[in-house]
Amino acid sequence: MKIRVCIAGATGWAGAALSRGVIADNGLELVSGISRKSSGENLSEILRVKFHYIPVLSTVEEALSQVKCDVLVEFTHPEIAKHNVITALEKGVNVVIGTSGLTEEDYSEIEKIANKNKCSVLAVGNFAITVVLLQKFSEIAAKFIPNFEIIDYADQNKVDSPSGSAFELANRLSKIQPPVETVSEDRMVGPKDARGTKINGVRVHSLRLPSYIISLESVFGLNDERLTIRHDSGAGAEPYVKGGILAIKKVNSFKGLKRGLDSVMDLTI
Repeated sequence: MKIRVCIAGATGWAGAALSRGVIADNGLELVSGISRKSSGENLSEILRVKFHYIPVLSTVEEALSQVKCDVLVEFTHPEIAKHNVITALEKGVNVVIGTSGLTEEDYSEIEKIANKNKCSVLAVGNFAITVVLLQKFSEIAAKFIPNFEIIDYADQNKVDSPSGSAFELANRLSKIQPPVETVSEDRMVGPKDARGTKINGVRVHSLRLPSYIISLESVFGLNDERLTIRHDSGAGAEPYVKGGILAIKKVNSFKGLKRGLDSVMDLTI
């Protein structure tokens, strides 16, 4: 039986690519899309694919009441993402979150609602497999190197800082061990925010400049040696499609909340 999917943000850059990927996958069925600007249109025509009629609705309430689905993929904006996720969970629909910008408090509330409704939520800061590997390799490095920081790159139009990937990476590394700082904040000279923000004790620096797409670095330092683990995105959305489809297929394999695509992947060495 195919997994029925609704994508919130189905006409956006990443959402449109994932929509095409879902349509092409024999194990999935794209039953609807959510987009305020394209409400009432045929998603197949918008995506320029030869497929049957796929309705585009303006809100998650309309989509979930008009067409049955098993998984909602949230690919919109932080301002509406939490509302969409909670609405789906309260209707018994599992959720894959691809939107960045949600806080730890948001996820705590989402987890409680997911458990209450016996649903599952898979929150993925970045669907690219190379990002998953960066996170895993960085966790290994943090076990042996106590000095580390994160650099997050994106173009000048990205509104969230840090990115969801950087936020997730900082939280992961903070659970390995707190990073060592030689100069404490009370001894710093100059504006303290020049050293970046702290997320659970981990320094994160966000660059937002033209010519960048998306890049992420974890930098580890010891005396006379340094390790840099870096991911770079190209201009295409293909890396996110493969990971997105994997997330959709795996979100029903547990109950409650899981963070990161690697949480449903076998990455044992």
